[in-house]
Amino acid sequence: MSINIVTKYLRKIYTEFATHVYDVPPRMLALLILILFALIPYIIPYGPTTRRLNILTSANLIAILAVSWDLLVGRTGQISLGHALFYGVGAYGTAILYKYFSWPVWVTIPMGMLVGAGIALIIGVPCLRLKGPYLALLTMAFPLSVTGFLYYFGEIFGRERGIADLPQVFEREVIKKNFGIEITIYDRFIANYYLSLTLLTLCSILIYKLATSKTGIVFVSILDDELGTKACGINVTKYKLMSFTISGLFGSLAGAFYAHMISGSANPRFFVDPTALLPMENSLIPIVATILGGIGTIYGPIVGVYIYRLLEEFAFPNLFEYLKILGITVDVYMQTPIKLVAFISIIVLLIVRWPRGIARAIVEKLEDLQEPREIEEILKEKGKA
Repeated sequence: MSINIVTKYLRKIYTEFATHVYDVPPRMLALLILILFALIPYIIPYGPTTRRLNILTSANLIAILAVSWDLLVGRTGQISLGHALFYGVGAYGTAILYKYFSWPVWVTIPMGMLVGAGIALIIGVPCLRLKGPYLALLTMAFPLSVTGFLYYFGEIFGRERGIADLPQVFEREVIKKNFGIEITIYDRFIANYYLSLTLLTLCSILIYKLATSKTGIVFVSILDDELGTKACGINVTKYKLMSFTISGLFGSLAGAFYAHMISGSANPRFFVDPTALLPMENSLIPIVATILGGIGTIYGPIVGVYIYRLLEEFAFPNLFEYLKILGITVDVYMQTPIKLVAFISIIVLLIVRWPRGIARAIVEKLEDLQEPREIEEILKEKGKA
């Protein structure tokens, strides 16, 4: 009897997989890519693995930030140019609770997320009274204002250095004490990578489920025709605040984990980084990545972030070495402006080539390969299960 029950459930799982994944080329491609990324620590040679895993871990967390931005802008049309606010609030929220209240990491991170969601709810009330460029300019002002606030109360927030010496999520002493396992630095990099990949997968699935639910349909109706949505008796302000809060929650999650897994501190660079190629990098990466990958797609920002990080980490650091081989020497003071111009030029060319996003173009090509299935065939398979 028990064998029959197990067989029945296995057959049902297979049918669901065949119907919803195997027979849908874009989903099958996504599954294969996920498997490939899961094998990366064992594909890359040991030597350069730690640095590259750190880059990929960083990309996974920034992709969560980009996906949260896509939910807000790509679904409800509320243009935000200051999404680094939630990123930084998540980092500072967990850092303050750890430093001044001595709370453990696995408590401070969820609390940092809730602080970010609360801030999003509070600022959402005045922000969503504005529309279009006025909303965009107001949201852009928040990270700049918060940076000034952090410097003014430097005794609490640590000024340029920020709140440093934050513990790692996988702290060696804590793991050994609680689980009796001795981990090396290399093991910690692998653990961080797998955790960030798991977080990205779960967050993407949750946001996708929300975007395709009844609430997500209301979000899209607000994007398409806000006045018409109001005329249908829907409380538009409520749903706008909901999207703002959920977006802030996931953005804060990315910042909180980044502080403990990558930077080891919460500092003003989460909001504005004057040393970066783009000073407001953490606000601009979600925008650039989403436009590159495909706005309103959920999967587009993930692809866009990886393109951005590949250009930033591998293409541009070697740019001037290639020029030197060609006999062209560039003055050190001119390197940053040239990098910026080259980076913007590449981004513009990619956007012109794929105006609706690279990932969206690939998915549309794959959807053309999908064979239509007869309804009788689907019902027959489900009847067998």
